[in-house]
Formats: sequence, C-alpha cells, structure tokens
Amino acid sequence: MSHRLRHRDRLPPAPRWLVPASLLPVALVALPAGYVALRSWEAGPSRIVADLLRPYTLGLLLNTLTLSAGVCLSAVLIATAAAWCTERCDLPGRRWWRVAMTLPMAVPSYVSSYAYSSLGPAFQGMGGAILILTAYSTPLIYLPVSAALRGVDPSFEDVARSLGHGRWRSFRRIVLPQALPAIGGGALIVAAHMLSEFGALSFLRVETFTTAIFDQYQAEFDNATAALLSGVLILLCLPVVFGEIRLRRGKRFARIAKGGARVPAPVALGTFKLPALVGLACYVALGFGVPMATLGFWVVRGASAGYGLGTVLPALAASIGFALPGAALTTLIAVPLVLATTHYRGRLAALADRLPYLVHGLPGIVVALALVSISIRYVPALYQSTALVLVAYAVLFLPLAQSSVRASAELVPRELTDVARSLGRGPFGAFVFATLPNLMPGIGAALALIALQLMRELTATLLLAPTGVVTLATEFWSYTSDRAYAAAAPFAATLVLISGVPVYVFTVRSLGIREWV
Repeated sequence: MSHRLRHRDRLPPAPRWLVPASLLPVALVALPAGYVALRSWEAGPSRIVADLLRPYTLGLLLNTLTLSAGVCLSAVLIATAAAWCTERCDLPGRRWWRVAMTLPMAVPSYVSSYAYSSLGPAFQGMGGAILILTAYSTPLIYLPVSAALRGVDPSFEDVARSLGHGRWRSFRRIVLPQALPAIGGGALIVAAHMLSEFGALSFLRVETFTTAIFDQYQAEFDNATAALLSGVLILLCLPVVFGEIRLRRGKRFARIAKGGARVPAPVALGTFKLPALVGLACYVALGFGVPMATLGFWVVRGASAGYGLGTVLPALAASIGFALPGAALTTLIAVPLVLATTHYRGRLAALADRLPYLVHGLPGIVVALALVSISIRYVPALYQSTALVLVAYAVLFLPLAQSSVRASAELVPRELTDVARSLGRGPFGAFVFATLPNLMPGIGAALALIALQLMRELTATLLLAPTGVVTLATEFWSYTSDRAYAAAAPFAATLVLISGVPVYVFTVRSLGIREWV
C-alpha cells in the first residue's frame, strides 16, 4: 500500500456540511454528459447508427484525429528540443530564450488564426491549422519538460558517462526516460485542447467535431445530431483524461543527494549552435512575431478608418462583468472539493481528487450546448441569462480553481481544525475561523487567474450570452465573421494584453525566473 493511501486512511471522514457543498460541482459536471447521453438515447438506435456511420461523421473523425496527432507530435518534438537547448546546452541568451518560447501563449489561438487567415487563404486548411496550433500549443509542453530537465539529477548522467556512454546515448537512456512523464502529460493537455478547439478552426476552415456541433446548433437549437456528435467527442476525450490521471499517478522523482541540485555543465552545441538559434527564432517569429505584426497592421488601419477605443471599452466592461462573478462562483464551489481532497477521507475525497481531470476532458462547446438545451427544455427563464453563463464558466474552469486553492490547502495542518474544535467551534465554524484564513493566498490566486482567463473565453460566451450583451471575445468574433479585420483588431489587441498577464505569471513560476538578463 502506498504512503499516500496510508496517509489518507489516517484522515477523518468529511463533516456533514461539506458533503452537499462538494456534491454541487459534481452535479454541475454531470449535467453535460447526462444531457448528451439522454438526448442521444431519445434519437433511437437506428438514428444513432445511421448518423455515426455517415461519411460526413467519419470525415469529422479523421480530421479531428489528424489535427490532434499532428499538433501533438510537432509540439512534442519542438518543445523537447527547445527545452534541451535552453536548459542543458551552452545556447547564447538561454534565459531570454526561455521566456521567448512561452510568448505564443499570450496570443489566444483564435486571435493567432485570425491574424494568419487575414494574410490570405494560404494558411487555411489542415496544414495551416497544424502549423498555427503547434506554435500556440508548444509552450504547454515546453514548460513542464524544462522543469523536468532542471530536476534530473546529473549524477545519473555522470555514472552513464563513466561507463562509456556518449552524450546522445546518455540522453536517450538516462535523461529522456525521466522527462517522459512531463512530455506525456504536456502532450495529453495539448490533445485535450485540440479536441475542444473551436475558434481557431473556424477561421482556418477546418471541420472537426467542435465546428460541426456549432453548425448543427445554429441550424436547430435542440438538435439530436449535435448531441450525437457531442457524445463522440466526449468518448474521444476519455482516453486523454484517463491517460493524464495515470501519468500523474505514475510520476516518481528521486535524487541521489540531499540538498540543492547540482547544476550540470552545459553541453557544447558546437556546429549546431547556429541552427539551434535559427530554429528557435523561427518558432518565436511564427508563434508570436507574425501574429503581433499582423495585428499591429490591422490596428493602425482600423484607427485610420475610425475604429478606436470607444468601441472597445463597452465590450471590456461587459467582459469584466462576466469575468469577476464567474471567477468568484468557480472559486467558491472549488473550495469544498479541495478540502475533501486534502483534509478528509472517503469516497467523496476520492471523487474530488479525480474530478479536475474529468472536467478537463469536457469540450467547452459540449458544455455550452448542453446548458442551452437544458435551459430551453426545462428552465426557460435561465435561457440567455447571465446566471447560465456563470454556470458554464464554473464547470469549465473548475480545475484551474482547484489547482490554485490546493497549493494553499496542502500547507494547512489538520491540527488547526482540531484546536478550533477544542475551543468550542463546530465543524463549519472551525473551517471559517481556522482553515479559511490560511486558504486566502490560494483563493486570491484562483480569483485572479480565472478572471483573466474568462476575459478571453469565447465558446461558452458566444452560445450563452444574453442578446445584446457583447464581450471582447464575442465582438471580435462578430467582426471577423464579416471579414472586418480592421474593426476586429482593437478587440484582438486588448485580448492579447489581457492574456499576457497570466502568461507572465505562469512563466515566472514555472521557470523560476527572478531577474532578467
């Protein structure tokens, strides 16, 4: 039995007040999957078989798998090579390149695709989609792989070299196996993103399950075909979700010596130094330089045509109006799940431990479509209401809230609750006066990061926002749908500025950067 299981057995069962609070997010997450299953069942077996075996559906499956496999493989190769060069080689300006490799994350994928599609039809299609989305997704693998390479004990490599292994063989047999969990975890995250990607693929004219579901929704609000396609998409996501759970459980890190890690001597690139610099420069140019230059062009052109900040400010205010309460609601329902995972034992704690990965596998368009259909059929008053938008946000961004709050919860000793109980506080009172104050750093981080992420959320807002309410993302989408690139540019520029904040925080934390050179 693992140490983790023995530790959990020593924990007390969850108090009664925590059970209903933890079951609320579980019910919210179950709504989309339950709706898809019910609506598909209503279609009948013959309809299900006929729809799933259509050449159109098989074409969607082929496109979706081709996109996911192409982007994952390309991003893994680029990210691993870049991480090796910036962490373990004598690459000039290594610290600067570490930051530059994460810059494409500051440009939302649909903004980057808008920039490329505005250059002409050459970038549209499957090839362009793989190129653009690889540039956007590579940092999601680069950051964990870089951290893994910094954590590899160089003593293992020293032993391998003393046994006559060359640098390449040492890398292949010693370093790479220790970095594989990070590579695999990053690749699974990228795969989940590709399965749920919508905005970028719409610009690039690539049909996958997400774009087909959206088209079916536009054709008919409560469409059985859309539900069937959503079911297939969920099934495609399940291997990714359970693969991520397995990888995270299987991670094991070990060092020979105690204390700080010894910094390994950098590997000399020699004649490969110039090709490495050129390759990194090309990647940064494709992922960040071209989109920003194109965006700058359209901003200037839009300003000369009379499109200024006056059209952006109302959309910015609406985005903030959705983002702040959405972040508050998401964080509020995440706290009980975090407590159940870190401080108590039982089936509720086990479910809370797995829930983030299951939520991560739910495509945003499936969640939004399910909530639209449920509200229309059963609670019409909720349709096109702000409350429905906030519920969708809570379902989609629950994993981010949990990970932020959990970082603080794991540092709170159980003894604080016991002391509060010994002073006469009840279970809930002990939580409020003893545990909650110590969770505030994680809660604050969750509120900030989720609010910034919600500012650029597109799919759920596009489908669920009340009529007449526009945000930065939906207004940007509206203009680009009419090919009004100059009019869309101010909204895109604002989205990039907003996205830069969480990217900066995430990069600094992940790479351990404290000063700039």
